Amino acid sequence: MSSPGSPEVHSITGAGESLSQEQTGRTKRYLVSMTIRTACVLLAIVVPGWPRWVFLAGAVAIPYLAVVAANSGRSRRGSPPPAPVVATTRMLPAGPGVSDARP
Repeated sequence: MSSPGSPEVHSITGAGESLSQEQTGRTKRYLVSMTIRTACVLLAIVVPGWPRWVFLAGAVAIPYLAVVAANSGRSRRGSPPPAPVVATTRMLPAGPGVSDARP
């Protein structure tokens, strides 16, 4: 337990995932999206009729959505930790016979 004047100590268990783990996850999501896009392109070539237009729309829209999702910033989980407490310093009162003039 901390004393009333001491700063609060934060636990590491509140930290988010590391940057490398987050980038790996984004890369996997992007590759899955591009695999689905490739399937849409191939199906648009093979499938006749109105489904061809659905697959073409998917082939056009998926790259945009995949790039936006891959480039999105890091997600924040929970609330951010409070700002650190900065200790302030106070000047002691001047003793007798000390002037405020500086040399």
